[in-house]
This record gives sequence, structure tokens and C-alpha cells, in this order.
Amino acid sequence: MAFEGLADKLSNAFKKLKNKGKLSESDVKEAMREVRLALLEADVNYKVAKDFTNKVTERAVGQDVMESLTPAQMVIKIVDEELTSLMGGEGARIEFASKPPTVIMLCGLQGSGKTTHAAKLAKMLKAQNRRPLLVACDIYRPAAIDQLKVVGSKAGVPVFEMGTENPVKIAKAAIRQAKDYGNDVVILDTAGRLHIDEALMNELKEVKAEVNPDEILLVIDSMTGQDAVNVAKSFNELLEISGVILTKLDGDTRGGAALSVKAVTGKPIKFAGTGEKLEDIEVFHPDRMASRILGMGDVLTLIEDAQSKIDQKKAEQMAQKMMSSKFDFNDLNEQFEQVKKMGPIKGILAKIPGLGKQLEDVDIDDRQIDWVQAIILSMTEEERTNPSVLNPSRKRRIAAGSGRSVEEVNRLIKQLEQMQKMMKQLKSKGKNGKKKKRNMLPGLGGMPMGGMPPMK
Repeated sequence: MAFEGLADKLSNAFKKLKNKGKLSESDVKEAMREVRLALLEADVNYKVAKDFTNKVTERAVGQDVMESLTPAQMVIKIVDEELTSLMGGEGARIEFASKPPTVIMLCGLQGSGKTTHAAKLAKMLKAQNRRPLLVACDIYRPAAIDQLKVVGSKAGVPVFEMGTENPVKIAKAAIRQAKDYGNDVVILDTAGRLHIDEALMNELKEVKAEVNPDEILLVIDSMTGQDAVNVAKSFNELLEISGVILTKLDGDTRGGAALSVKAVTGKPIKFAGTGEKLEDIEVFHPDRMASRILGMGDVLTLIEDAQSKIDQKKAEQMAQKMMSSKFDFNDLNEQFEQVKKMGPIKGILAKIPGLGKQLEDVDIDDRQIDWVQAIILSMTEEERTNPSVLNPSRKRRIAAGSGRSVEEVNRLIKQLEQMQKMMKQLKSKGKNGKKKKRNMLPGLGGMPMGGMPPMK
């Protein structure tokens, strides 16, 4: 996951501070040297890293911090605040036009993910009851128009194209159509190049001059690290971008781009791509990202993910069924389908405060869900509904059909029985007017953590 290396190094630096009952100025400066090194290794711009640690040091050696009962916690609090400030402070949103349509122009280098993120953004806006129109302005890259049509269709958003006509004409015609057909957002997928060149910039400047977009969002690949910041700086100088979409934040990126781009360009990161699916895009919240970097989790984003990606009606029905002790393998399979919509399991758990550090050395294979589902889907409808009929011969047939072992089948059956037993206990506690703390994921219809048996 993004920032994993940085988070580890910051954690080690702060651990040394926590071991000291009282901090001296030299303790803080030594810790900040380690923090600066960690930032540089994360590919953060040198000047940005230096300015950041200088600000933290200046605040941390103040009298209030030095004389507090928990000075190490105060230093971490300052780092959290400065990280949030470094990435833009408050989350930046799209500035919608007072008179529709709002025109959003996406730009960036070829391969940065512009076309895919145009569809992701359109799908997100559609879920907010807006009517976006995708526009194919990339007339150079082979199959670019076809790709936009494919992802547009998956997002359920119309695509406007005029073949290889001049991109300026295409953009102007698309805006006219949007006005005629009631599309309140127009997203222009412009052409990219393998590198910044004069022809690319001149074309983008012409489109900007003719259609006067409300937003110019630069799509940059966070995996390119410091190069991404240089690209952002060049585009901003020539186009005056309004914000950035940072892609591949779910990958093994060091995070330097996210921490440097606002300081270098003055423009905020507005969205982050967090996966390959069209649903994998989220509003970038600097405060939440700072919490993740410092291992404090991100409950708000976890809850928002659950609310947006999980069928709430199904979740409520599932919760009622669980509490009535009628939960069977069909329901368990449905629960796993809901969980898979939220992305990798380790990513979900890492957003829970306190779990991030504990998960560092834990190998969580998302294929475990597929293996469990294979066992469930190898059962007959009767066996899924009424597990008590599962005798040894049936278990051997299910194991063979799913490619798993009989031991794993038995473990899954026992797991379901334990869940049913736990639900009965919760129900009886509720009748007595007492509440029992439940370790459950928000928005998952009450699915207990650990509802999946470990498999190899």
C-alpha cells in the first residue's frame, strides 16, 4: 500500500521519542533528522522535506511541548497537523458552474490513466445525481476513442465523439450537445504524449481558450514519484491547472508525489485513484491521508466506502436474518460479495485505528475469499440452506468440487456454527436490556471480523 515504507520509518522515529519521559531540543532535532531522511526516501521534494521538518522542529521545541506530560504525543500531533497542511489542509472539491454545464478538462501524459479516470469521475458524479457527458478529445492515440466508449458504457455515462476532427471543435460541439440534452457536467478526455512537448501544450491551450473550462484537472501517476511533481509543475505553469487526480495510490508507491505536489504547484490533490475498478476513486482528504501515514487509521473513509459500495437494503436484511439465527451459507456468500466490493481486505483493515501497525507482518491473501466461495458454491442449494445435512460423503464431494481439502470444508462449517451461536447470544443479551460490544465492519450487515476461515 501507498506510504507503507514512510509510515514504518516515521513510526520508528517516534518510538524513540516515546521512550523518553521528557524531551530535550536535541531529542526533537534528532527525530526530525530521521523524519527528513524518511521523507527523502519516500521521494518527497528536497526543499519540501526540509521546510516541513523545520516547521515541525520550530513548533516542537516550544515550551508548551517540552513541559507537557506526554511530549512525544504532542510532537506526533504537530507532525499530523503539518502533514495535513502540506497536502492542502482541507479537502478540495470540484467547483461547479452556476450555469450548467460544468466543463472539466482532464490532461496529463500518455499512460497516466486519464481515460479510465475520466470514466471513474463520471461514475462518481452520476452517483451524486448529476448527468455527466464524456468527450473523446484524444484523436491521436490508437483506440483511445474506443477505450473511452468501453469505460463510459461500464460507467453508464454517454460518450460524445467526432472521430479525428479537431479537438477544439469536438469540445465546443460537445458542450452544445450537453446544453441541448441536459448534461450538467462535461468531461473532456484530452490527448497525452509520452513526454511534455510544445505540440501537446499548444493544443491544450487552444482547447482551454475556446471552451474556458471550470476545472482543469491534471492526472498524474503516483508511481513515478518525483517525476510526477515535475510534470505537475510544467502543466501548471502553462495551463494554470485547478487540481490534481493522483492515480495508483493503492500500489507500492512511496508517496512522494502526494506529499510534494501541493507545495510545489500550489494546487490541491482533489481525487485519488485507489484501484483498477471504476468505483476505485475517492475524494482526497489531506487530514485522513495524514492519519493513514501516521498509522492512525481512517474510519471516515471506511464508513463512506461501506455506504457507497454496499447495498444498504441488503445489509439491513442480512443483519435481521443474522439476529434471527437463520443465517446460512447463501447469506455468508452474499456477505463476501459485499466485502469484495470494498477492495483488498488488508486495505479495509488498515483504515481501522490501531490495526495498521499490527498488519505489517500479516499476510492477508484476498484469494481466501474466493476459496471459501468455491466451497460454498460446490454445495447444493439444500446443503447451503441446511448445513446439518452435510455428512462425510457430502463433505468429500464438496472438497473435490472446490479443489479444497475436507479439513477446510469442516473449518468453514464450524465457523458458520460459531457465528450462529454468537448471534443467539447477542439476541439473548438484547432481550435482557444489555448491550454487548461487537467486532464488526460498518455497513456490512453485521458481518463479524474473522468470519473467514484461514486457508493455505
